[in-house]
Amino acid sequence: MTKHRNGVTSAVVWAGSDIIVQVCPLDEEQFIDGLDFIEGQGEDFERALESTGFGKFHFTLLTVCGLIYLNTAIGITIISFVLPSATCDFQMSSSDKGWLTAAPMLGMVIGSYFWGCLADTKGRKTVLIGALIMDGICGILSSLAQVYWLFMLFRFFNGFAITGAMGICFPYLGEFQPGKYRETILCWMELFWTLGVICLPGIAWIIIPMEFTYETENFKFASWNLFVAVCSSLSLFIGMWLCFFPESPKFLLECGEPDEALEVLRHMYAANTGDDPGSYPVLSLREKVRTMSVVSQQSSRSIRSLRIRKPKELKMLLNEIWEQTKALCNPPHLRYTIITCLIQFCVTTSYYTLMIWFPELFNRFEEFESLHPNESASVCEVSSVVLPTTNGTVIDEEFCGTPISDAVFLHTIILGIACIPTSFWLPLCVHRLGTKFFLVFSLLVASAVTMGLYFVNSSISNLVLSCIFEALTSLGISTVYCVLVDLFPTNLRVMAAALSLTCGRGGALMGNLLFGFLIDLNCVVPVVLFSTMLFASGLLCLMLPNTGKGALE
Repeated sequence: MTKHRNGVTSAVVWAGSDIIVQVCPLDEEQFIDGLDFIEGQGEDFERALESTGFGKFHFTLLTVCGLIYLNTAIGITIISFVLPSATCDFQMSSSDKGWLTAAPMLGMVIGSYFWGCLADTKGRKTVLIGALIMDGICGILSSLAQVYWLFMLFRFFNGFAITGAMGICFPYLGEFQPGKYRETILCWMELFWTLGVICLPGIAWIIIPMEFTYETENFKFASWNLFVAVCSSLSLFIGMWLCFFPESPKFLLECGEPDEALEVLRHMYAANTGDDPGSYPVLSLREKVRTMSVVSQQSSRSIRSLRIRKPKELKMLLNEIWEQTKALCNPPHLRYTIITCLIQFCVTTSYYTLMIWFPELFNRFEEFESLHPNESASVCEVSSVVLPTTNGTVIDEEFCGTPISDAVFLHTIILGIACIPTSFWLPLCVHRLGTKFFLVFSLLVASAVTMGLYFVNSSISNLVLSCIFEALTSLGISTVYCVLVDLFPTNLRVMAAALSLTCGRGGALMGNLLFGFLIDLNCVVPVVLFSTMLFASGLLCLMLPNTGKGALE
């Protein structure tokens, strides 16, 4: 190594059988780092990621992933506002409503692992775009459905598609983030969920009360159909926007494509700094040895290049998925697989079931208070008093003609607004308090609040407890997604998230069917059940490690 008078350091370095002459305007310490880089046959991914800087690219990516999460909030809870409006058109009983709310959840149960397997073998970006486009198309088609079973079928496919986007957006976002920013950036996603909870009733309030109906002999398109179509169009917009973003560099490196991963990092560097991509200081990446990969053992090709149409390559792809599934179900990943699946099952069952039915409960309170002014009653008493006028499978025509009260829209917007403080509290304090604190605190308090729902005696007290429940449980769910990004390695990350989502959606499906029947008979049982499940999930969170401090595997 020679140091010249002009400050330029030069040296001759042997790397294997090659001789490399390095001439660069660096000090000796920086040059020694360069020697380590050459000896390691490429830069470590985490250091290369930090070299891209942090700026415009990361904020834009957070925006598009946040919109995916916002769109998920809309897609999952849209049925809440369709139920009261479409009851007369489809002649739905309470059990019909229960099956309709369960249909998207069934789609999520089936779709979660399907999309997870695709995302861990074919790529995050490609699968995200496919899921979003499918969700948008099926949503628009559902708005045109004229019979109950067809509408329910399309909502099933909506659930099948939207769960893919929900399960992938957190790992996709997290794999672009340097270690010191990753946890905070992922926690900001909770704010987008809150915006979705606020936007949905706002859109519904504008569109559904409109006196708009287009009707022919065999076709009817009312305001609630327009509402469904408008909400579905967001998925198409996000899917098209996502086409302009790159594939996850962490995933590309895992697939054995270091050159493609380096190209993505250069793009990130240029977007963040405004400099030319060629000035990115990292020249090559240290490729990870894929000892567990079936494809790497049988072929030098990337797993992304395998084509389903070719039987041999399809077999290799299925073997890869099977090996990854077995890895999740064996040590060292088995412990966290079981814990996260149980947490998702308990929290999701409670949250989605109650959130989908809150507008219905608000609607029942409004009807009860209009029929019995100055009287108070619990949720269970309200159900038993109101239901005789809307009995069983025979829908009362007067009930059909009753529009959703403005108070129902307002109450649901207030639910979303109540989440704003916790949506800022999480990302601003997560480094100080840790994700485990937020998980345990939010779920244990939400358990107590759920039990308190049984004791409310007015629409106001019901609203207050509902706001606290929504704020805490949504905080807990978003934090679980953040933790999942750190718990599992890149080749298993989305699949692990998908497996836990499958358990969660299975619980939500069960909860919706249970709630749909029991709320009309005896609502004590579901309230106690959901409270107990939230309490159990809070205790399970104590078994999770502290995350967010190191580099992703």
